[in-house]
Amino acid sequence: MGHRKKSAPRHGSLAYLPRGRSKRTVGRIRYWPKTEEGPTMLGFMGYKAGMTQIIMVEDKPGSLHTGKEAAHPATILDVPPIVVFAIRAYAKDEYGLKTLGEVWMKNPPKDFDRVYVLPEEFNTEEDLKKLEENVDNIAEIRILAATQPRLAAVPKKKPDVSEIKIDGGSIAEQLEYAKGLLGKTVSVTDVFKEGYYMDAVAITKGKGFQGPVKRWGIKLLPRKSRKTKRGVAAIGPWKPARVLYTVPRAGQMGYHQRTEYNKRILKIGVDGKEVTPKGGFQRYGEVKGTYVIVDGSLPGPAKRLVRLRYPARPPKKIPDTPPSISYISLESTKK
Repeated sequence: MGHRKKSAPRHGSLAYLPRGRSKRTVGRIRYWPKTEEGPTMLGFMGYKAGMTQIIMVEDKPGSLHTGKEAAHPATILDVPPIVVFAIRAYAKDEYGLKTLGEVWMKNPPKDFDRVYVLPEEFNTEEDLKKLEENVDNIAEIRILAATQPRLAAVPKKKPDVSEIKIDGGSIAEQLEYAKGLLGKTVSVTDVFKEGYYMDAVAITKGKGFQGPVKRWGIKLLPRKSRKTKRGVAAIGPWKPARVLYTVPRAGQMGYHQRTEYNKRILKIGVDGKEVTPKGGFQRYGEVKGTYVIVDGSLPGPAKRLVRLRYPARPPKKIPDTPPSISYISLESTKK
């Protein structure tokens, strides 16, 4: 028997390169799906509070446990109402979207001067009139929304701002819908319903500078290896005298933007006491108001902003009714 060279699948995915630190703590949404229903906002924002366990009646079509009670890990999001403070209209040319105009609410909340240098007064009516006159040139309408951290348990006052697209119906209908929202607060129940699927965009937990074993999951070398045990023994040939980008190397791990598709909303409630464990969530505290229970895990640590979006590629089979939850664990998470 001759010696046969071992072969194995590569360690770590090359789909997420380069693995550098994210520019911002708030995820960036580069794609908004289309929707058939009337004008509606396609997204929302919330803060990750922590995880718990729930017991629900399994309603996944084709599952071996359909109709039986099953335990699921679940994430709790703290989702206070968001403030719609501006409307932004885009026109389209051969280079893509460009801003056509913006309309701000009259008196933004007091915390907004932590984010923007605000003018003394806003010409809301004039700006709206300009948009209505240019409605034929508008390609997309988005709203600018801000969170209200004072209503959550996050230790800051500065709002997180993001752009949320409006879709469905004609552009004129979308503009009317946006006008109705301007200056008002919007609840998560106005955008998502229980049992719906959504995509979650967030920045993952930062792990700092890590070696290739932790960062890429490569195998530890034998105990008697010379020079290194937690590294790649041969990092490439002599010629070409360069190291290929595919070779696992040490570097930044975590604090990357990730989009998780088709996370299911199991429950939306208005009283956070129903889900806050004894003594509060570790590294977060108590959920005071509206909350969302999401099936499974989400990227990022507690307190991180998670952007929710209509599903870009929803599953083909979706149960008609929201799941029946019989138990939500409120046991203390403190060790």
